[in-house]
Amino acid sequence: MRRLFALVALFGCVPVQASEAGANINFHLTAHPVGWLALLLFVLAYVAVVLEDRIHVAKSKPVVLAAALIWGLIAWQTGSVGGGQGARLAFEAMFLEYSEIFFFLVVAMTYVTAVGERGVFDALRNQLTRRHFSYRSLFWLTGALAFFLSPMVDNLTTALVMSAVVLAVGAGNTRFTTLALINLVVAANAGGAWSAFGDITTLMVWQADKVQFFEFFRIFLPSLVNWLIPALAMFFALPKGGPEPSAGGKSIKHGGISICLTFGLTIAITVIGRQWLGMPAVYGMLTGLALLNLLATRIDYRQRHYALAQGLEPQTYSIFRIIANAEWDTLLFFYGVFACVGGLAALGYLELASTHMYGNLGFTLSNSLMGVLSAIVDNIPIMFAVLKMNPPMDDGQWLLITLTAGVGGSLLSVGSAAGVALMGASRGQYTFMNHLRWSWAIALGYIASIALHLWMNAHLFGGH
Repeated sequence: MRRLFALVALFGCVPVQASEAGANINFHLTAHPVGWLALLLFVLAYVAVVLEDRIHVAKSKPVVLAAALIWGLIAWQTGSVGGGQGARLAFEAMFLEYSEIFFFLVVAMTYVTAVGERGVFDALRNQLTRRHFSYRSLFWLTGALAFFLSPMVDNLTTALVMSAVVLAVGAGNTRFTTLALINLVVAANAGGAWSAFGDITTLMVWQADKVQFFEFFRIFLPSLVNWLIPALAMFFALPKGGPEPSAGGKSIKHGGISICLTFGLTIAITVIGRQWLGMPAVYGMLTGLALLNLLATRIDYRQRHYALAQGLEPQTYSIFRIIANAEWDTLLFFYGVFACVGGLAALGYLELASTHMYGNLGFTLSNSLMGVLSAIVDNIPIMFAVLKMNPPMDDGQWLLITLTAGVGGSLLSVGSAAGVALMGASRGQYTFMNHLRWSWAIALGYIASIALHLWMNAHLFGGH
């Protein structure tokens, strides 16, 4: 607990003004040995993540170490050349951005774990198996729910919630769970692309007034195609039959429904806070965590009272125990990726890439390649770099980069927050290599979605 509070305090000590100033720092070290070494460290860390299953090293360890070395090199080089505080300001800007995602993830993971602990997912599994759904029916059902839930909630939370359902329903059939989890990642990312609330990148584009709220709906069909094509390819590889009904019906424990309702209220607060109050998404999520903590107190009281009445040993119900069981490897992996990419951005690599691409390749090809790049680097810094460059693009091109940055991360398991989160939540059933085997089908969906957008919304393009 003391470590958690210390971490919270550390996040709270980040000076906002300094961080805002550091967000635009570029040291222009892409041609310097320090820049080359930093790029090499990132590549080596990424290779270690890809080989996680073979080298048996948690994915967070190489990226966190690489991040420390990269920022150490930046601080050493910039400090030796002028003695300024640019490195500190740039690091604080990156750290503040990560802190919002960190708390968002902690709350989302806490809710999913709490719902599972109350037996909600087990009860749902019983209901689905009783209805004799086949594995193939469950594949389409969970994928469709993810696609249509993601625009309202966001792709990360959707993936976490639906993955718990898939793991509960498909327990004992690794082939089904692996394919269903890949399908969830693609569906959640595709669904999040056509809504301002579906992904962090869509929020960034909306906040920058590049695309209006209802204009995102123009890429609904391209997003749908992006999911359906790989889903159809994976469909034929699914096992036949269906899950066996559980022995005896399992009921939801006391407080399970209340936690689900509180989770829905948390989502509503998050949306309202962002839409009408202008607050970041983490504001609503942390408010929801406070509500969940109050509810946990009531559950603990009822649980203790019932145990004493039955002559049983009372068991403490604490939300902090649930937080302790969060996927810390995933959370640290996110930090490592953010820090590594933030360091490369501070060195000038992202701006260099954006300038070269938009200056030489044209808008359509550049925006399409940016989506592919987001599968490797992460879509958030990619979109940040594009917005920072602010190329003179029309509405069609801004919708294109919104689409590609949103769905391009599905090409690799580490390319999106949803994929990374499921790598941790699945306990080894969803891995980088499992996802890579179906990247060809996801790539077909990616190309088809771009082509459909260019055809459907041709009137929004100005000839670039």
